Amino acid sequence: MRGKGLIAAIAVAGVTVALAACGGGGSGGSANTNGNTTSGTATKGGTYRMATQDFGFTGAFDPSAEYLGWAFTLYGNLLIRTLLSYNHTAGAAGNVLVPDLATSVPTPTNNGLTYTFKLKQGVKFGPPVNRAITSKDIEFAMERIATPSVAAQYGFYYQPVIKGMAAFLAGKAKTISGIQTPDDQTIVFNLTRPTGDFLNLMAMPASGPIPPEVGKCFTQAGAYGRDVIASGPYMIQGSDKVNIASCSAIKPMSGYNPTQRLAFVRNPNYDPATDSTKVRQALPDGFVITIDTNAKDIFDKIGAGALEGSPDDPPADIIAQYASNSSKKQFLKTNSADRTDFIYLNTTTPPFDDIHVRKAANFVMDKAALKLAWGGNIEGPVANHIVPDVMYKGGQFDPGDYNPYPSTNSAGDVNAAKNEMKQSKYDANKDGICDSSVCKSIFFMNRSVQAYPKMTPIIQSSLAKIGITLNPRELPTSPAYTQIQTPSKHIPIGANAGWGKDYPDPSTFLRTLFLGSNILSSGNTNYSLIGLTSAKAKQIGALFPATGVPNVDADIDKCTAQTGDARNSCWIALDKKLMETVVPWIPYQFRNNVDLIGPAVTAYDFDQSTGETGYAHVAVDQSKQSQ
Repeated sequence: MRGKGLIAAIAVAGVTVALAACGGGGSGGSANTNGNTTSGTATKGGTYRMATQDFGFTGAFDPSAEYLGWAFTLYGNLLIRTLLSYNHTAGAAGNVLVPDLATSVPTPTNNGLTYTFKLKQGVKFGPPVNRAITSKDIEFAMERIATPSVAAQYGFYYQPVIKGMAAFLAGKAKTISGIQTPDDQTIVFNLTRPTGDFLNLMAMPASGPIPPEVGKCFTQAGAYGRDVIASGPYMIQGSDKVNIASCSAIKPMSGYNPTQRLAFVRNPNYDPATDSTKVRQALPDGFVITIDTNAKDIFDKIGAGALEGSPDDPPADIIAQYASNSSKKQFLKTNSADRTDFIYLNTTTPPFDDIHVRKAANFVMDKAALKLAWGGNIEGPVANHIVPDVMYKGGQFDPGDYNPYPSTNSAGDVNAAKNEMKQSKYDANKDGICDSSVCKSIFFMNRSVQAYPKMTPIIQSSLAKIGITLNPRELPTSPAYTQIQTPSKHIPIGANAGWGKDYPDPSTFLRTLFLGSNILSSGNTNYSLIGLTSAKAKQIGALFPATGVPNVDADIDKCTAQTGDARNSCWIALDKKLMETVVPWIPYQFRNNVDLIGPAVTAYDFDQSTGETGYAHVAVDQSKQSQ
C-alpha cells in the first residue's frame, strides 16, 4: 500500500496513468528501458542515496509480517525474489504478472484448485546462506505466514484459500496439507476454492523464499527484519559477516539500524541470467537510506545533489517551487499511486457509534483545505468514495459524478451537516450541534511527519462547526499506526492512515479493510471495526455498542465469487453502500505519488505495483553527486 501508506498501490490493468506530469525529462535526456525520462546516460555504478523522516515499518521489515508499501518496493526491486513478480515500471505494463523465481506463470488445473510452479535453476540465496533456493524454502515461508507469533498482517489472503493452512495456523497440523514439494524445483498449491487472484498472492513479499536454517531462529513478530536473507540483486550490508552456525550466533546485519539507516549492497550470488532486465536492471552498486527528521533538510539535500530521492512526499512549498520553475520541472515526477487518504471513524466508540454523526462529519469536512495542506491538485483529486476510480474496470467508478456528501468546492456544507446531526441521539435539543459530553475533547490520532500536522487544525475547525472538539496527539509513523491498529486502545478517530491496494482488484480495499474476520487484536487495518461481533470484541478488548456494529461480510462474499463485469458492478455497489449506509471513513484524497529526484539521477521509473519509485530501474551519475 504510497507517500508512506499501508501496503501497495497498483493501477488496474489497461489503465494509463500520467507519467512525469510536471515536466518529464529535459531535452537531450535519455530514458531507461521502461519509461520515465531523465537526463544523462544510465550506466552501472554509484550509490543511490535517500533519506526519510522515519522508516515507518509496520512489521519491523520482516517480510512475513511487514505491510508497508515502501517496504514492498525495497523487497521486490532489490532484496527478495518471489515466484511471480511485476516489471516495476509505470502504468499498465507495471500491472502484469511475470515469472520471477518460477519459469512461467502457471495455468490452474483441477477446476481452478491446483497451481503448479517450476523453479528456475541457478538461483541462490545471498550470504551467509550461499546455497540454491528450493521449493522447500517457499514452503517454509508459507508456514511462517501461518505462524501466529509471526503476526503476518496480510496472512488472511492465504489462510482460508490454501488447503490445510487454517489447520496449521490453529496448531492442528504440523504441515500445510495443500502444499507439496515433490522435488527441489517444484511446488504445488491446492486450494479450498477457486481463487481468481491467487497468482497475485504469489508476487507478495511474504511468499518469497526464506531459508529455514535462518528463519527458524526468528519466531516472533518482526524479529527476522534485521537479518533478511537476500534472493534478489542486493543484500543488506553486512549480510556476509553474519554467523549462522547457530541461532544464538546470529547478530543483526550491520546495514540495518531501525533508528538510523538501511543500506543495500550487491548480492554476489545474484545471477542476472536468471532474471529479466524488464523486471530488474540493478544499475547502482548500492542503496543507502538514512533517517533525517527534518523534511526541509531532506529536500534541500535532494535539490543540492547530496541525495537522490526520498520515499516521503515533498512539502507543498517545495512542490510549488519545482512545478513553477522550468529548469526544475524535470526533477518532479508524478504518477498515480492508486491510494485513498481518509479519516477513519471508529463505529464502536461514541460519538461515532452513531451513523448520523459519521454522516455529519462527512458533510462538514473541508476536503479542499486538506488537499491544500498536501500541496493542491498535483497530489491528486478529491476522494468522495473508498476505492480509487481507476481500480474499477475501465477506470470509471460511475457514469455520473458520484458524491454522497456534496459541498461547494469541496469545502464542506455546514447546513447539511447540522441537518444530519439533528437526527443523532447525541443532539438532545436538535439544533444541529452535538451537546453530549462524548463530543468534547475526543482523542484524535495523527502523524507528526510530512503534511499530517497541517491537517490537524483543519479537521478540528471543521468538526467544531457541529459541536465536536478534538484532543489531538501526533506521533511518528510507526507508533501512530501501532496505536490505531490496536482495537483495545479504543481510538475514536484518526487521520494518519492511507490505503493503497495490494494488487489490481478492488477487493484489496473492500475485502481487506471491511471483512469482519480480518479484525485483529494488533496489526488491525479494519480501523472502523466493520463486522465486529460481540464475541470478537471481548476477545480483542474492543468496545461493542448496544446498537451493534455494521456488517458487510455477505456483500463481500458475494463480490468475491463474481467475475468480469458482474464482479466490477458488485464492488461498485459495495463501495456506495459503505459510503451511504455504513460510513466508516471520511475519504478526502485519491493520492498521486510525487517524487523529487536529484540532479545525479540518470534513470528513473515508477513501480506501479507498489506506488513508489522503481528502484529496479534507477541509475545515478557519481560525478553529479555532491556530499
